[in-house]
Amino acid sequence: MKRKVGALEKVDADLPNLQYKIRRDPASYRDDFRNQYSQYQAFLQLFMQAPTSTDDKGIVSLRDLIDFVSHVADCYPADTKTFPDDLTTLLNLHHAVLEAELRDKIVGSLVLLRKKDIIDSVTLLNTLFPLLVSTPSKSLRTLLFQKILSEMRTANNKAINHKLNRTIQTVLFNLVTSEPTSPKGLWAVKLTRELWKKQIWTDAKAVEIMKESALSQNEKVITGGVRFFLGGDQEREEAAEEDSDEDDGIDMAKLRHQAGINKKTKKKANDLRRAAATVKKKEKKKGAPHPLNFSALHLLHDPQGFAERLFQQHLQTQAPKAKLNLEQKLLVLQLVSRLVGLHKLTLISLYSYFIKFLTPKQPSVTSFLASLAQSTHDLVPPDALEPLVLKIANEFVSESAAGEVASAGLNAIREICVRQPLAMNEALLQDLVDYRKSKDKGVMMAAKGLLGLYREVAADLLRKRDRGKKAAIAIQTGERKERRFGETLEGGIEGLELLEAYKEEERRKRRIEKGLDPDVVGSDEDEDDDAEADEEAGWNNWDVEDDDSDDSGGWINVESDGEEIEISDDEDDKPKAKKLKTAAADDKDASATPSAAAAVQDADKKTADEISRLATTRILTPADLAKLQELRANASINKVLGPAALKRAQQAAAAAAARHADDPLTAASIEGLASLSSRATKEEKIALARGDKDGKHLSSTAKRKEKKISEGKSTTNKEKARKKNFLMTLGKAKRKGKRSLVEQKKILRGHIDRKKRGGKRGNNP
Repeated sequence: MKRKVGALEKVDADLPNLQYKIRRDPASYRDDFRNQYSQYQAFLQLFMQAPTSTDDKGIVSLRDLIDFVSHVADCYPADTKTFPDDLTTLLNLHHAVLEAELRDKIVGSLVLLRKKDIIDSVTLLNTLFPLLVSTPSKSLRTLLFQKILSEMRTANNKAINHKLNRTIQTVLFNLVTSEPTSPKGLWAVKLTRELWKKQIWTDAKAVEIMKESALSQNEKVITGGVRFFLGGDQEREEAAEEDSDEDDGIDMAKLRHQAGINKKTKKKANDLRRAAATVKKKEKKKGAPHPLNFSALHLLHDPQGFAERLFQQHLQTQAPKAKLNLEQKLLVLQLVSRLVGLHKLTLISLYSYFIKFLTPKQPSVTSFLASLAQSTHDLVPPDALEPLVLKIANEFVSESAAGEVASAGLNAIREICVRQPLAMNEALLQDLVDYRKSKDKGVMMAAKGLLGLYREVAADLLRKRDRGKKAAIAIQTGERKERRFGETLEGGIEGLELLEAYKEEERRKRRIEKGLDPDVVGSDEDEDDDAEADEEAGWNNWDVEDDDSDDSGGWINVESDGEEIEISDDEDDKPKAKKLKTAAADDKDASATPSAAAAVQDADKKTADEISRLATTRILTPADLAKLQELRANASINKVLGPAALKRAQQAAAAAAARHADDPLTAASIEGLASLSSRATKEEKIALARGDKDGKHLSSTAKRKEKKISEGKSTTNKEKARKKNFLMTLGKAKRKGKRSLVEQKKILRGHIDRKKRGGKRGNNP
């Protein structure tokens, strides 16, 4: 045995060289490989017999041989067919007593065998995942977690590997559901969340795993599942933005410039080639269609049942199986409230649960207020919300309450009433609106916000002096009517008449530019070509073929039929025309002459015909939908504000539109201006007003300098000269003073010539 060990030591020193030779010519070195492989088998057999008594020398030799065989196993598949099974058995049986470097080498060798396609992904993951759940070593768990994520990412890189994904998802689902009280389910939560963040898993099966985690009986598993639903989508968006920001940092012009003036090396050429490939890949991604990544809350199979089980199991039960603290209960409550508000669920017992927490002395009370407002929607019975609104008003809004408390209460009431205006009664509303005269800015703004809300949704609950001019006129003319509980608006596209007017104005402008009469509705070929060009541009290069034909004339026949009905003298058409009139038109017609009433009736019918023609004869392009949203926003701003505040309101509307409809309501929205409290210092208030993130002020020169440093640019020669040591400049100063007139003239002439060439030395004109 001593002779074999000595021979092994001699060969071990040449293993890297032998590995290189085998890779170049496997057939010539088959005997050398078999010799090393037999020594590997001998060491493995000795180690399996006594894993704890093996000396360090044997462990090092076994580790080197495992590394050697794993690198050349693909060259001799017949000789190494049992090698993966040996590694799997060694790792499964003795992972707890293996030396750390040997254990990591075995894991790395299995991953290397997977890269060489000697074993498949299922075999590798079935080997690593049970160890991840059972091993007590933290370093091994970290390594296994990284390898599993890397393998899943590689397996789904070119195309989605549905078979592998279903297998792993089934394993994780069974891990969570088989032992609800075990903390092992936390690994299923971590893996699923990371794969969701990397957009490897985006289907409903992954959401079901996290749903079962949130319904588990272990505190850590519950918290992980709940946090996924509350922040998993945001993490995915941030990860995508970080990837795009990394690509944006590549400056191809700068790299080409450096490659042209610096010394040409292979490394710089490779860097330029990789950067060009990255930019090309980024441009390709820009042209690709946006993936439909649905939110996790939208992929739930049964949101009503999920919300009921969450609330009953973790919050409503007097003796829950999982002992959650206040912070964890708040997370569960936020998830339940988001489910109820987003899917408009019916969970009446949830609102009575809030009663005991609606007091200023309750810790994290603003989070409870935000959850209450978040769980409110227009299908919640007002009877269930009225006691809550009254409790908030009594506990928070009073003359003796602090400004922060009163503003938080008013903001919470407003957020509730935005979603269900019927939760407010007339007496309470008039009392709360009077706080707009408060000296505290936060209370004043919150009360004005509540007043502005009810001027829009239910102005009849306000006193006449508080309704405002436009709301009072709308009530008198009957334009606004109080909506009853459960009432829904008629179907249709909101603001479609604005888009119709915009398109009509664009048509008139085109006809004026061509010298045609703008009031004539014709079918000129040029006008039709312009309309088709605008429609094609509106689709933004969508791969949809236009199958419409101008020769069919189907839409034109419908329009001509409508014109014949409009000018018909048949008395059967008169009752139909009366049904199209509004209540305001009826009051106007009662005092108008018959001819004026007929004109109003014809105008209403013409508008209805135009809107119906746009809605039924054209498919709105993405550009049309974007323009429709912009027109709706501008119309709502013009309706409330005057021209002076139009620009500022448009910016605020754009910021509000950027906020997704599914985004949660946070405690900061409830606090409002309470962050500008008296306890804040003057510097903090100034920094918040300016919007400074770091609070430091920089001059323009310092900002330019920081920008240059961040871009990797150097300083000028003058800036470098200012920082140079004085003693280093004495020699140049002495030589400068001893120059002759001929030398001085030559230097000045060279300076003028360089300035003409662009200011750089060595540039030829």
